[in-house]
Amino acid sequence: MPSSLRSVVTAALLLPVSAHGVYEKGSDVVLYANKVGPFANPNEVYNFYSLPYCAPAELEFRREDLGALMKGDRATKTLYQLRFMEDVAFRTLCKVSLGPLETARFKTAILDDYYFELMLDELPIWGYVGELEAKSINFARAVDNTTKYHLFTHLDFSVSYNKDRIIEVNVTSDPLQRVDLSTAVAHKFDFTYSVRWSATDIPFSDRMSRYAQYSFLPQSFEIHWLSIINSFVLVLLLTGFLAIILMRVLKNDFSRYAEQDLEEDEEEETGWKLIYGDVFRLPPALPVFCAYVGTGAQLFSLIVFLLLLAVMNLFYPGNRGAMYTAAIVLYALTAGTAGFVSAHLYCRLTGPEGRWATTLVLSATLFPVPLFLTFVFLNTVAIAYNSQAALPFGSIMVILIIWILVTLPLNIIGGILGRNAAKGKDFGAPCRTKKIPREIPQVVWYRQGPCQVFMAGFLPFSAIYIELHYIFASVWGHKLYTLYGILLIAFIMLIIVTSFITIALTYFQLAIEDHRWWWRSMFSGGSTGFFIYTYCFFYFFGRSGMFGFLQTSFFFGYMLLASYAAFIMLGTVGFASSLVFVRRIYRAIKCE
Repeated sequence: MPSSLRSVVTAALLLPVSAHGVYEKGSDVVLYANKVGPFANPNEVYNFYSLPYCAPAELEFRREDLGALMKGDRATKTLYQLRFMEDVAFRTLCKVSLGPLETARFKTAILDDYYFELMLDELPIWGYVGELEAKSINFARAVDNTTKYHLFTHLDFSVSYNKDRIIEVNVTSDPLQRVDLSTAVAHKFDFTYSVRWSATDIPFSDRMSRYAQYSFLPQSFEIHWLSIINSFVLVLLLTGFLAIILMRVLKNDFSRYAEQDLEEDEEEETGWKLIYGDVFRLPPALPVFCAYVGTGAQLFSLIVFLLLLAVMNLFYPGNRGAMYTAAIVLYALTAGTAGFVSAHLYCRLTGPEGRWATTLVLSATLFPVPLFLTFVFLNTVAIAYNSQAALPFGSIMVILIIWILVTLPLNIIGGILGRNAAKGKDFGAPCRTKKIPREIPQVVWYRQGPCQVFMAGFLPFSAIYIELHYIFASVWGHKLYTLYGILLIAFIMLIIVTSFITIALTYFQLAIEDHRWWWRSMFSGGSTGFFIYTYCFFYFFGRSGMFGFLQTSFFFGYMLLASYAAFIMLGTVGFASSLVFVRRIYRAIKCE
């Protein structure tokens, strides 16, 4: 991609972020306090001054873009006075007097392992509020009488610079300067800080590299690559073997049917050829089906564009919330895909005078409506907890306006174009559908729909299981995910395996003379979404330390939406693959 086009894409999708400062010696460097919250609960974040720290007389919030607000960032100006290249050996920030209520808030924060996030020249720095010394903690998060709550009162800032630019910043808490809050109900002490400046040769362009390097250890990085390569090889072998077996079976079927046609005897036909008059019978709830296919096509295009932008390194660690912003903008811009595909498919199946408008409305609401209802509930929970995870009213109105002025019009335009493109064209089914549907024979339980759907989702999920762990550690933890090349490989694997396994199961279904493959292929392809949501329970209870109603509702609520989106997208892939396969095999035989 040319540099000029790349800059346009970046400006359009990621929105401009504030320019990094160029400083002179002695100039002020503003330190912002972003948030505090339990380390185990990445979504349960609160305003830094919800704890009784030294707060300004009037809180001054920095303006954030939409993506940063969706992450829960609310940068607030602090009282710390930092000047470029000027060391501070020791300075008192303020004197505090904690009453019983303030002491209890700090003790709760220390018990729940609260961390804080500060921002210096767009560089995030983290530290802990305090530390807990306890012999035992039970499941009710209660402690025994020997518990000591140590509050850190001194922060030491270490800042590296290259000429007139800030390159790196760290903060450490002095373990010798802390207050034991368990000794009394009220406390009086000073919050203090120190600043050390040092020169470095690291160029300004590489100052975000350390955040990407620290996301995973080198050993973990190597294991990550080896695991994904191993999975990719296994997937290629399995799909290759499956393709070879299926082609041999189909070759035998074609030979057998050709011999029967030449002999022209009275021998009764069996297998998938017998249902040629029903295999292209329209599925029930056709408008809903076509709307799901259109929505799946939109989500597929959205994921592809996001992965391409990620591989081009547009979502670097310093661009906070860039992926959230890009996802909203791209979802709005790809809305025409949903309208076009759903209306075009419906009109090809029934004609341009059918209920294509109903299909269009469904394609515009099947995913946004559950998303909106889930968001309203979770945002209400966040507001009740007074958490920064609650999206401000202005940001909600911006998203709503984008949906009304961009998403809906593009969906309607796409639907009209899809309907016009379908005029004068039929579905092109190679076999004529009979008026009376054929009776479906009884089969054993392991060849029925639920078992096939289960088998269809297991293999694709096993192909992405390893990558899913790293994604969860990033989205629901504090790791920075930067290995987008591996993620692209995993996505390609997922699409290939979903396509092949759905085709194979569709063949097995047709071979037992069951012609109801339309919805079955959708559920078979999308069943990976059920496995992803099942994995959520394993991760929440077995791999994470998340607790509390706020974090639990956010985790299972938004993962339900993500699993639903995976179901729609992969279900569309499964149906499209099965449709191509079914058309090919019935074109190759003689249908009377």
